[in-house]
Amino acid sequence: MRTRTIGRVCGFLIAACLTLGTAAAQQRGVTDTEIIVGTMTDLSGVTAVQGVNNADAIRLAFDEVNAAGGINDRKIRYIVEDHQYQVPRAVQAINKLINSDGVFFTIEDGGTPMNNATFPIAIEKNVPKLLPLSAARSMYEPFNRLKFSQYSSYVDQMRAGVKYFVEQKGRKSICAMYQDTDFGRDVLAGANLQSEAMGLKVLATTAHKPTDTDFSASVAKLRDAKCDLIIMGTIVRDTTIIIGTARKMGWNVDFLGQLATYDTAIADAPGNIAEGFYSMSPSLYGYPDDPRPEVRELARKFKERYGFEINYLGETGYTSAQIVIEALRRAGRNLTLDSLITAMESIKDFKDILGATYTFGPNQHHGTTSAFLSVIHNGRWEPVLDHALSY
Repeated sequence: MRTRTIGRVCGFLIAACLTLGTAAAQQRGVTDTEIIVGTMTDLSGVTAVQGVNNADAIRLAFDEVNAAGGINDRKIRYIVEDHQYQVPRAVQAINKLINSDGVFFTIEDGGTPMNNATFPIAIEKNVPKLLPLSAARSMYEPFNRLKFSQYSSYVDQMRAGVKYFVEQKGRKSICAMYQDTDFGRDVLAGANLQSEAMGLKVLATTAHKPTDTDFSASVAKLRDAKCDLIIMGTIVRDTTIIIGTARKMGWNVDFLGQLATYDTAIADAPGNIAEGFYSMSPSLYGYPDDPRPEVRELARKFKERYGFEINYLGETGYTSAQIVIEALRRAGRNLTLDSLITAMESIKDFKDILGATYTFGPNQHHGTTSAFLSVIHNGRWEPVLDHALSY
């Protein structure tokens, strides 16, 4: 009897140890039936027009793959948190996604300052931040196995743009208006680096808060400095206000923005005030009447589901979701942190529906350096050239 009792106890202990071992080995955010993915972005703040569109497009892509049976017998559960483009709320959001929701990874986390503030939290918890909604260099530098970025950087974009305007349009008096944030300073860095490389310097600058709405003094300062090209480290609302202020002053200087300004909300601004505004971007926006059927189909599906048109950052969100879906497929049924990273690093020449190409590798977590130049003409974004610029 004693022998049988000891045997039962030993058997129980072995089973318990095996159970604990299995639980310990289980990957955070991955179960037999689902993969938990999160996004923290701006759904109600100063950049909500971009954050909402971007997250909605990601959800559309994930719902499509779920409806088709999922990935390796798992469905994606997608959770989005609103940080209102505020760093303290972003810290709260990432902690909720990691500690309460138990996400496997995040995708398209919005905003340079918000990503910079939350990278340490995610890295400490071994949670990848994949393809953030930011083109800052800090999205992939310094190198970390948990960081992947798909966009050409703001520095890449501004260097290519400044080079074009100096060489092709004869601009010499370069100035900058930028948000006094990590994002805005990255844009300014690109302008400074390329100006110095061409024997020039940024003549004058102004800095502002993301929530500022009065730019009369700032615009007057740059007009008085006789600037002939204004680099814009701005997003949507501040961009349209600045352009409108300059036009009211009768100043028709060239403004050049970057990814964050490449938005139909600017092209659609009342009174056509943004006519002639330039922007750099990693790829080219496809309008709902685009000749490519796959672009038109995405626009149709998005508007049918959400009731409004997809914008450029919606299209790039859809692309980011497709990249991640491909990586999850390649990672296989035995989905772990290591298999996901290996799968991401195996993606080469991934072409999205907009024509952009992305390549990653073991030492290359920055998907593209392409930078295209577009201008607003008759209320629409039109490419100035049919090829990417470099520097």
